[in-house]
Amino acid sequence: MPEAINVALEHNNLSIDEVSLVVAHQANRRILEACAERMKLPMEKMYINIHKYGNTTAATIPIALCEAIEEGKLVKGDNIILTAFGAGYTWASAAIKW
Repeated sequence: MPEAINVALEHNNLSIDEVSLVVAHQANRRILEACAERMKLPMEKMYINIHKYGNTTAATIPIALCEAIEEGKLVKGDNIILTAFGAGYTWASAAIKW
């Protein structure tokens, strides 16, 4: 996951310090915490809701993004990162200007 985040950052000439929120696939909390630690990202910038629903597979990012919006965690102009991984070696990431 850190590698996927770095790809999105590099392609958009961003640093992790310019990111307001990372909305990642909610596979398990340990992965999210390890990713934040490796990226030197404060945990408050890593959206986590796995404790509510478990791994919701393909719906994980839309659900997390919707909740982040409802919680007021995003404001116009924020840089956010969406990142996911799946079976085998499938992954994707995107940097979005909110």
